[in-house]
Amino acid sequence: MAISTTRWDSAEHLKTEEDIQLYLEACLSEAGDDPALIIHAFGVIARARNMSQLARDTGLSREGLYKALSPDGNPTFATVAKVAKALGFKLTVEPLV
Repeated sequence: MAISTTRWDSAEHLKTEEDIQLYLEACLSEAGDDPALIIHAFGVIARARNMSQLARDTGLSREGLYKALSPDGNPTFATVAKVAKALGFKLTVEPLV
């Protein structure tokens, strides 16, 4: 008998600001040296929030955001910073302990 599955979309489960913050923290914690996971997390959060509104808030096109935050995307640091700010996050640096 075949197993029936459905596609999992994390964006559908990010309902509150706390959900979003915890999701991003988990992704940052797991990412290690993999920036693609961080970009993926921003893409998921953008879809959960509303990609069109994010495009307006960043001054970037919706299509450009989808492309930059896609698995094949390679966004500039400026784009990542704009997205983070528009999503309500501040990028910070802290020393390794």
